[in-house]
Amino acid sequence: MPDSPLLDLHRVRIRHEGATRATPDGVTLSISAGEVVLLLGPSGCGKSTLALALDGLVPHAVPAELEGTVRVAGLDTRDHGVGVLSEHVAMVFQDPDAQVVTGTLLDEVAFGPENQLVPVDEVLARAERALKLVGLWERRDENPDRLSGGGRQRLTIACALAMAAPVLVLDEPTANLDPAGIDEVYAVLRELASERDHAIVLIEHNLDAAVGIVDRVVVLDADGHVTIDGPAQQVLRDRAEDLLALGVWLPVSTLAAMRLRDAGVTLDPLPITPAELAAALDAQPTLPAPLSGAGATQAGEPAIRVRGLSVRRGGRRGPVVVHDVDLDVVRGEFVAIVGTNGAGKTSLLQAIAGVIPPPVGAVDVLGLDPARADARTLSSRIGFVFQNPEHQFVAHSVFGELELGLRVHGVPEADRSEAALRLLRRFGLEDLREQHPFLLSGGQKRRLSVGTALIAGAPVLALDEPTFGQDREHAAELLDMLRELNDEGTTVLVITHDLQLVADYATRVVVMQDGRILGAGPTAEVLAGPLIDEAGLRHPPLARATRGLANHPDWHGVSRMSQLPPPAEAAA
Repeated sequence: MPDSPLLDLHRVRIRHEGATRATPDGVTLSISAGEVVLLLGPSGCGKSTLALALDGLVPHAVPAELEGTVRVAGLDTRDHGVGVLSEHVAMVFQDPDAQVVTGTLLDEVAFGPENQLVPVDEVLARAERALKLVGLWERRDENPDRLSGGGRQRLTIACALAMAAPVLVLDEPTANLDPAGIDEVYAVLRELASERDHAIVLIEHNLDAAVGIVDRVVVLDADGHVTIDGPAQQVLRDRAEDLLALGVWLPVSTLAAMRLRDAGVTLDPLPITPAELAAALDAQPTLPAPLSGAGATQAGEPAIRVRGLSVRRGGRRGPVVVHDVDLDVVRGEFVAIVGTNGAGKTSLLQAIAGVIPPPVGAVDVLGLDPARADARTLSSRIGFVFQNPEHQFVAHSVFGELELGLRVHGVPEADRSEAALRLLRRFGLEDLREQHPFLLSGGQKRRLSVGTALIAGAPVLALDEPTFGQDREHAAELLDMLRELNDEGTTVLVITHDLQLVADYATRVVVMQDGRILGAGPTAEVLAGPLIDEAGLRHPPLARATRGLANHPDWHGVSRMSQLPPPAEAAA
């Protein structure tokens, strides 16, 4: 039957091994060819788990109980293995390292079709097309280990495209990508969507990137139930308040417009994109004056001093990825390190935190050389959060992971328990205290990894993409916590591709390109100047909406949410 859905779910409930409740819980859903469906919901509601059920990993590979029915192209996933289902559903996971198995990019993309016994000529044709679509064809003979995190994510998307499956499921496909990489991925997805013969299921927190291709939004609540299902534009405009209450992300332009409404600015309908927000603002005869956007800059002794730092990836014979960097970070600063994928951000941060072998050059963190300090001393000075949370988990439970950090520092057992429970409550993980860290959702893993860095109370925190996989509520809670710690004197370094986060929280920005520091300065100055464009980045959504306003030039410098006028009642 041509009109039969490619995906058909009926009362699907999934409970992970060791979990006390099912998430998702009772999902009934049909998706047809030609649909691009965005799956939203707060962290832990079961979005990624539901995605795993679409290609049979639940129940065939992941330890979880499945109730209800999942049909893919008419096939009941209980009765067919992952190999058979992979001909119909291609997956792109949150963690690209979980999918890479071969020694070259070309081999990696060819691996799937080869295992389906696709003829050689067609395998090569699919691989070439897929690698070209994601911008990696010229690097086809390289080892995937040479790619940045964002590069590996584009590779996994190419692998999925090469499978030529009618259903494509992507779980946070742009979480590790720079703006150029995000544009490339969505250009590919836009082309696939235009062909109308694929069903695309997208789990994505970056709604600013996704809204251009999505035609339907399905929202799960915190208990894993479908609570909203409708056309994308209608859901995002008419149900914005409901989405906000659920704690899910909204486009930055929509959030800004909702704040402006509260300040008495009439914006109807709600804008979704920066272009729509700009048009709506320019249509206003008058606008209230924006608040000052200048963040406080610090002066004083550096907490971190870097001199002549060079780092090779993969040991002494690997390529140089950080070149002769000098950098000072003053005590109490909140510094964002930004740049495109492969700019050297993670390598620089790892060298500062002492989690890679001793580099060339000198690093000093509050009088300590991180590369030569023992683990206990190092963690008392600087807390580090990896880009991939699983790289730092060593205990068998969520509680044990937090408790271990305190035990290493000699904290008495009674005090350890209370401190760990306090942090579990603060991060919304209390009900998961006995769960194995590897069985958490992506957002929950990220909160736990941040908690392990915070628990020892180190005076310096270094975080690589701290909001990856977070819903809006928990991301805001985490960032507010970092700002509180920063206000109390903790020095914070953050790597992020989210320049709206940079605008709203950082006091200073360091811009990297090709392993070198292209420039640095106070946040407002960097975001208003040429460095962002020179580095191949894109200005944050709010700045893109305001910097070109024709009728309100006093708004050109507005880049952070805190600059928007306060609610009318607050102003009164």
